[in-house]
Amino acid sequence: MNIPLNIDWQQILLHLLNFAILAGGLYLLLFKPVKAFMEKRESYYQNMDSEAKQKLQDAEALKDSYTRQLDSAAQEIAQKKADAQKAIEASRSEQLKAAKDEADRILQAARANTEREHDKMLRDAQKEMADLAVTAAEKLLLKGEGSPYEQFLNAANAGKRGEPDA
Repeated sequence: MNIPLNIDWQQILLHLLNFAILAGGLYLLLFKPVKAFMEKRESYYQNMDSEAKQKLQDAEALKDSYTRQLDSAAQEIAQKKADAQKAIEASRSEQLKAAKDEADRILQAARANTEREHDKMLRDAQKEMADLAVTAAEKLLLKGEGSPYEQFLNAANAGKRGEPDA
């Protein structure tokens, strides 16, 4: 049957059948695997997004934890610094007191040593003066008759006898 315009229904039906077979084949061969691939890909990216959000939350929590630890450490450092400053101040005052005590002890020892040296020098001077007096007396006595001691003895002897010394 020939239809005006040269339309052959048989050809149209064959083309429709070929199109249906091609569409069915493409649907089976491409659409299902591509759709499954796309769903798998979408699921993969959703999982990555949820993991990223979870990691971001974990990182924020960790950051907050570290911030609190840093604040705590800063407070602890400040406290230890203050304690160390107090200990240094106490040690410095203790050392200053020990130095003053040592200086007082050294001064007392120096005074005692000076006093001993003074006393020794006085004793030595007195001994030297006594030695000089004895030496001088010996020299006067050894000079003979003209010494004042001899004259005194002679005068004393003469006074006993009643004779004046000439």
